[in-house]
Amino acid sequence: MDPAFREAMAQGYALTEPALVLGSPLLGDTVLPEVRVQIALAMMNRHGLIAGATGTGKTKTLQVMAGELSDAGVPVFISDIKGDVTGIAVPGDATNPKIQERIASLQYDYRPAGHPVEFLSLSGSLGAQLRATVHSFGPLLLGKVLDLNETQTAVMSLVFQYCDDHDLPLLDLADLRTTLNYLASDEGKELMEQYGGMSKATVGVMLRSLITLEQSGADAFFGEPEFDVHDLMRMTPDGRGVISVLELSDVMDKPRLFSTFMLWMLAQLYSKLPEMGDLPKPKLAFFFDEAHLLFDDASKALMDQVELTVRLIRSKGVGVYFVTQSPTDVPSSVLAQLGSRVQHALRAFTPEDADNLRKTARTFPTSEFYDVEKQITSLGIGEALVTVLSPRGVPTPLAATRLVPPDSFMGALEPAAFQDQLAAGALRAKYGQAIDRDSAHEMITRRIASARTVAAGPAVAPTTGTGLNTMTPAQQRREVARQQREIAAAERAAARAQKQAQVAAEREWRERQRHQATAARQASREREAMIRETSRVIRSRSGQSIIRSVFGTLFGGK
Repeated sequence: MDPAFREAMAQGYALTEPALVLGSPLLGDTVLPEVRVQIALAMMNRHGLIAGATGTGKTKTLQVMAGELSDAGVPVFISDIKGDVTGIAVPGDATNPKIQERIASLQYDYRPAGHPVEFLSLSGSLGAQLRATVHSFGPLLLGKVLDLNETQTAVMSLVFQYCDDHDLPLLDLADLRTTLNYLASDEGKELMEQYGGMSKATVGVMLRSLITLEQSGADAFFGEPEFDVHDLMRMTPDGRGVISVLELSDVMDKPRLFSTFMLWMLAQLYSKLPEMGDLPKPKLAFFFDEAHLLFDDASKALMDQVELTVRLIRSKGVGVYFVTQSPTDVPSSVLAQLGSRVQHALRAFTPEDADNLRKTARTFPTSEFYDVEKQITSLGIGEALVTVLSPRGVPTPLAATRLVPPDSFMGALEPAAFQDQLAAGALRAKYGQAIDRDSAHEMITRRIASARTVAAGPAVAPTTGTGLNTMTPAQQRREVARQQREIAAAERAAARAQKQAQVAAEREWRERQRHQATAARQASREREAMIRETSRVIRSRSGQSIIRSVFGTLFGGK
């Protein structure tokens, strides 16, 4: 063994604090068993990537890390696409020849153990049912999921505001669809004028996007009771973290449903968890198996949301780990946020594979001990190139690593054993029964039905001597529509008449005021003329003689 390699590995991975053990370094075919490649527990919220071709051991690496995190008191969330993570609930098989060969080469103390697991499901058939309300998504995140533009997202915000103002709960997709149809109708258009209004064309686009989301299976996800993300951070009485495994094998053909849930889950964690800063261990670790499903066909707005959430959620004490076949499956903007990498073997069978291999090799730290591009293609099953962040925040030396085997069972549980695990789950009873309480769909439907009943009263009354039911449903609908139009026309005519009467009254009042002002001005002019005439008479001599004569008569003078 090269002394320089031995010293570099020993110094790079020597830790004095709690850590996860991944394995031991390799140089050629030689293992360095006295050195353990490990990740400090305090750095597990710096996010990471587990990548490699099919069959190279990615899921087993995930299983190793999840089991050790659980033992360290860290709750874990795993999305299980293929159903092969269910074995994490039971101890591994110590008699397995491959496990014995592996632990012998690593000189590793293997202790089989199962871990506390809660199985979850988006359909409810493989675990506790996961649901979320439309209201908890909010207009912005829902707009990104539906791939709406800015104008359509703004209209979605108006709809949410209207429902908040009128106490109309938006719980499932039926609530949102009914509300959109109602507000786009003639009656709803008047109600929306105070909010700025919305066009039928915009609502049509939103409804079509909503139908697409429903067809992807999301209608089963939206509803109540809503999943509480704090249930992901449960601990057992003996201090181990509960591993929540989301079983997706029954909905793996509906990636839009999967990605919708993941975005909601991360957004809920970010909004509800307090700022934690740097912790000695994370509050929660997320593992997204087959992570490319989260990014396939995602819009730019959706990608921006993922990048933002991954970048900011670290301060909440949450570590996010993407598990996928090629690093190029994960956008560069997200890869830039990752601190740890476990790269299993890649195969280059096509020119595109060769390009991806070269791109991947260039993203690793330089190493004097490995030709990275060559090393990636020569790794065996359960071996990987590893580089992580040290407690000082700098990357550790690149190490080809033979990984330790998981202490839990490497494979899917038998159906009977899996059903036993489901029955023992604590959350199945809490979320098993759907709740369909009064919400926007029921309230608006009753409002419309009540209005139609009032308007249709004369239409469904006896129209012949035989009594009711003489009109077909189509005739009744037409008659209801006709009477509604007549009522609306009558209301408009009454409004016009009232406005005309008001205008006439105002005109009459102004005319009366004008006459009164004219009369006042005429009286004022007459008084002024009388005063002027009196003054003129007083100043004349004949006037003075008349005045003296009058005063003499009154007072007895001569």
